[in-house]
Amino acid sequence: MIYTKHQQEIAESLNPDSNINDWKDWKWQLRHSIRSIEDFENIMDISFERSEREMMQKTLEKFPMAITPYYASLIDRKNLKEDPVFRQSFCSVEELNIDAWDMADPLSEDHDSPVHSITHRYPDRVLFHVSSMCAMYCRHCTRKRKVGDKDTIPSKDVLEAGLNYIREHAEVRDVLISGGDPLMLSDSSLKWLLDKITAIDHVEIVRIGTRMPVVLPYRITDKLADILSKYDNLWINTHFNHPREITESAVAALRKLTRAGIPLGNQTVLLAGVNDCPLIMKSLMHKLVRNRVRPYYIYQCDLSEGLSHFRTPVSKGIEIIELLRGHTSGLAVPTYVIDAPGGGGKIPVSPNYLISWSANKVILRNYEGIICTYKEPDSYTPVYCDRNCTDCNLQFNTEGTEYLPPVGIEKLMADYDERIALIPEGNERIKRRDND
Repeated sequence: MIYTKHQQEIAESLNPDSNINDWKDWKWQLRHSIRSIEDFENIMDISFERSEREMMQKTLEKFPMAITPYYASLIDRKNLKEDPVFRQSFCSVEELNIDAWDMADPLSEDHDSPVHSITHRYPDRVLFHVSSMCAMYCRHCTRKRKVGDKDTIPSKDVLEAGLNYIREHAEVRDVLISGGDPLMLSDSSLKWLLDKITAIDHVEIVRIGTRMPVVLPYRITDKLADILSKYDNLWINTHFNHPREITESAVAALRKLTRAGIPLGNQTVLLAGVNDCPLIMKSLMHKLVRNRVRPYYIYQCDLSEGLSHFRTPVSKGIEIIELLRGHTSGLAVPTYVIDAPGGGGKIPVSPNYLISWSANKVILRNYEGIICTYKEPDSYTPVYCDRNCTDCNLQFNTEGTEYLPPVGIEKLMADYDERIALIPEGNERIKRRDND
């Protein structure tokens, strides 16, 4: 790694005796995290107007700030207010604009929490909250209600309760370890947790969601990579939002993980003034794929408190996918999703490529606007299936798969169930029927 002049200036302003070894020490970075407006001004050699500083201070009273010196060194001081790194990391007075539809818990994670550290929303997977602390407090965080709150750091008893919940629910085959940032845990604590989870027979996949390769790549040490390499069902999802975040140090961190045999994905949040541009997004996706990180999701920004200035219209996300699909390799095209308010889960949204269809043909259009037909088979005899998997004796019945009763649309498709419609609770027309 090249120790840049800007990094050297920041390091010396934090500690005059700092050197390259200090800078690359992730614990040194955390100890010197930038948490106040004054420290930021001193480190960046800038000065905000007094009135602006006072409003920023009000923001910090509601939403704390923490920026690693490394991430601060990526900020372009000559174009501060428009800089995508600055916008993601430094407090803004716009965060005090709480819209009527903003929510502290927009995804209803707390409502879907059977025990304190678990969110169980989907049938076969759970979210395991193991930390409320992050190396950096992203200004667009959907969990602003929790992140940085030392009172919500899970104790070992809380983590044990979460582990017990997973053990007791055999339908859980996929555990997503999240937070805060799980890599804020010590190596020994992380190993203890992974040992416990991977020892559960019905858990097939363990995922870690982390932003460390983005905001503190030095956390990915050789020792940590060696520990993580021992788990052959482990996946890691990163959170790069802008191509400028993929620095030499970030690439080195990603390389340690991929060489340890860990598959990597990336979840990007669509943010106004940061990455709401098809060319920026294409550059980001190309850099990710080049470093063996699979673009997984682009998220529409959630309805968390104080994020209205980050939210774009959904049409912007569709435009970005339109200008990725077909214009670059499919490997570099993520799925654009809206995480439904109220806990409805991730809903994919994309351009409409299916124009129409009939009994014999499907009408499609491609990325160039070419319209074509796909001929349906003249005779297709489907394998009869009544969705009653318990009694299925067909050759493709998968041995050892637990039967889960169908829900939602799948239930409507089950021939043995007489229901013909799913009706939202409180439907006014049904109420009138009942009253009559």
